[in-house]
Amino acid sequence: MQSKTLQTVTEESVLVVSLFKWIILASIIGAVVGSATSFFLFLLDLSISKVSAFNYFYFGLPFILALCVFVSSRLSPDSQGHGTEKVIRAVHRFKSNVRLRIVPVKLVTTILTISFGGSVGKEGPCAQIGAALSSGLAKLFKFSVEDRKKLVICGISAGFASVFGSPIAAAIFGVEVLFMGNLLYSVLLPSFISGMVSFQISHFFGVEYHYSFLEVSSSFDLKLFLYTVLAGIFFGLICVLLIEIMNLSENVFKKITMIPEVKAFIGGLLIVLFSYFFTTQYLGLGLDTIAQTLAGVSIVWYAFLIKIILTCMTLSFGGSGGVLTPIFFIGATAGASFAQVFGLNSSLFASFGMVSLIGGAANTPVAACVLAIELFGSSIAPYAALAIVISFFMTGYRSIFPSQVLSAQKTQSVIFKKREEVESFETHFDYKTRRILASGRSIAKKFIKIK
Repeated sequence: MQSKTLQTVTEESVLVVSLFKWIILASIIGAVVGSATSFFLFLLDLSISKVSAFNYFYFGLPFILALCVFVSSRLSPDSQGHGTEKVIRAVHRFKSNVRLRIVPVKLVTTILTISFGGSVGKEGPCAQIGAALSSGLAKLFKFSVEDRKKLVICGISAGFASVFGSPIAAAIFGVEVLFMGNLLYSVLLPSFISGMVSFQISHFFGVEYHYSFLEVSSSFDLKLFLYTVLAGIFFGLICVLLIEIMNLSENVFKKITMIPEVKAFIGGLLIVLFSYFFTTQYLGLGLDTIAQTLAGVSIVWYAFLIKIILTCMTLSFGGSGGVLTPIFFIGATAGASFAQVFGLNSSLFASFGMVSLIGGAANTPVAACVLAIELFGSSIAPYAALAIVISFFMTGYRSIFPSQVLSAQKTQSVIFKKREEVESFETHFDYKTRRILASGRSIAKKFIKIK
């Protein structure tokens, strides 16, 4: 009995020490990353205001993309593309080792890309900068690989919290995005703390956040329920379209046998020509369009398609930035288009689209549900969660982050290997599903012959 009591006391003592250790470390990470991302966001806003003062500022985009490719390939290849993917890859393949040289290169190339009209986001660079600073701190104090992994995840959460002003969703995103279908509970507490501290630091330095609280009746609305189910399916298909076009665009870029800087210049030139002859509305962050859509302003139905194409082109042809802000744009405009077709509340379905595409394309449904509450209020939570979860399942075993590791099945009809990365996944159906599909094909062939 005495031995068991002593064991219990020892166990609780170890847990308390570990608790204080991670409270302190996560707070430091949150403060450092919050300060760094606030500086980045300040420089980004300043650069956008200066560059956009010129009428045809986007004419410089081809030169900027070529410059970004030149600088990144020589100084820090890991800083190319959208930052969150590179962090996930570093965690799974390189023992969470993220080089510090990424910070200045990512900062400069992202500011240039966005300021001159590149269709990318600001959250990916913040996550990558946060991960690099966290990894550097871990190496400085010679932490273990496991502790370095936790610190890097804290850096991801802190970076997102600083950008979006949603510390709880950011914390969950950091522990959910690495594995499709699994949460890293061991990092949940430090991730929460780093996100909260980073958010408060950014708020202290004057970073502004905008929330659009929406009201939905607490009584069950069958019509809204059914349309939300239909919207969830639609958002899932948009996720699939986004991911497939992104993969196609990257493959096309790789297959073009040309100097990378020249390819980047041509890609930028195509974006410039489109913007010159049509509209500049889809360039840059697109935050104004997102805000207008959430406010119920009418948009063209194909806005989300244009944003998908321009975002994929910007990232594939050398632009530096994140992918989640464009996903917000795509989701909001897709939701608004869906609402316009069926005569529904445009603002409400635009908000559903924003969080549903995050939940589906990034495979982070839990973080997306919390994000819906933080950004739009708790009254929309039941319907938003329904759209998010349907979108998540409709996306299948795809992801905007190819290095995500498969951890749980979405359906028993599709076979997958645990610990396999998304980019290596090939669709294989189980025996029962194969028989049903074969029967369907046989019936279709007979029908065609009869016709």
